[in-house]
Amino acid sequence: MAKLESKPVEDIQSIESRLAEIEAKLTFAEDLLEELNRAVYRQQQQFDRLQHELRALREAIETAHPAEPGNPGDEVPPHY
Repeated sequence: MAKLESKPVEDIQSIESRLAEIEAKLTFAEDLLEELNRAVYRQQQQFDRLQHELRALREAIETAHPAEPGNPGDEVPPHY
């Protein structure tokens, strides 16, 4: 009977060990997910800033050089 009593204890220890391993992996996965969320948030902020800067540059170019239907004869050929 001692053999029957020790087997459930081994099973419990095995289950506890597996559970501890799963908890450790879950904690790692949660930390990784949080880190990825922060990275995506920072990238979105950078993307928004770049879009704003691009808009401002386009407006500055349009203001400095308005699109006019100029005379093609006034343009300098590209090789000059």
